[in-house]
Amino acid sequence: MSATLDTSSLPARDREEAVRHAVWESVVRIDIDHHPPPEDISVKVRLNTVGSIGICSGWATGLTIRRTPRLAREDTEPYVFLGLQMTGTSLVAQNDRQALLRPGEFALYDTSVPYTLAFDVGVDHHFLRFPRVALQLPERSVREMTAVAFSSDNPVAALVFAYFSRLAVTDGLHHQRHAEAVMEPSIELLRTAVTSQLGESQLARESREATLNLRIMRYVRAHLRDRELSAARVAAAHGISVRHLYTLLARSGVTLGDWIRSHRLEECRRELAAPNARYRTIAAIGYGWGFIDAAHFSKVFKQAYGLSPRAWRDMNRASPPPSE
Repeated sequence: MSATLDTSSLPARDREEAVRHAVWESVVRIDIDHHPPPEDISVKVRLNTVGSIGICSGWATGLTIRRTPRLAREDTEPYVFLGLQMTGTSLVAQNDRQALLRPGEFALYDTSVPYTLAFDVGVDHHFLRFPRVALQLPERSVREMTAVAFSSDNPVAALVFAYFSRLAVTDGLHHQRHAEAVMEPSIELLRTAVTSQLGESQLARESREATLNLRIMRYVRAHLRDRELSAARVAAAHGISVRHLYTLLARSGVTLGDWIRSHRLEECRRELAAPNARYRTIAAIGYGWGFIDAAHFSKVFKQAYGLSPRAWRDMNRASPPPSE
């Protein structure tokens, strides 16, 4: 769900802290130096998410943003930001480089390294935050592409700008099924922009292939509860054929159907042993982990563990305390 902060409704004395708190809690930890005095500060921030992509759209009077060395060290998960310049200009500085952004241009910056963003006249910008691990690019490639202006002279960059500037203002994409549909293409498009700028298309292909198995299994684990989980759906989510999916998994000694069933059974076994299991039917627990037929669930559970789901639950039910 999107959230909006508009300082026009706040007392002047509270505006700086309100902006800092909103950005620190929802976007990234940074120091913000507002150029005008408190009574003239005007900031409007709109926050949204599309899957693991965080979106912050900002309109503000002049300010300077600094990601200090201390703040960069303290955060445990690194992100890569894509900054889209809508109107006016801004300056991005990182890794001993500076990029002046004009309307229609964008730049990347990495939260694990200090950076500075300067908006002397004002802010009209979309900030899109990606987990750096999701890009699956070598650290060297990310470093080479920070604080570099991607301009419309590059047709790939022009396409990326048009796509993400539209994504930033499209409502409704935070719903799971919509977010899932655009997550992978969005990440792939940003990767394409980076590798196109670097001239290393082979790098993009190799790094994606090297992590494909890991991404497939992460996807399957995240969708274990989905009763429509299938090889066709997994393959489609990763842009490969079902045959290629089976070939990849076979190299790792994985049979997809067996893997899904065993992990679903393990989750059911864990829930059945929980203290509150007696308040839910066995069929409901099985159904919640993708087993549509209660009799089939009981049969495969007993085959796997030597006990029926009911016997396993009863065995793990806490004994009542002794009477005094």
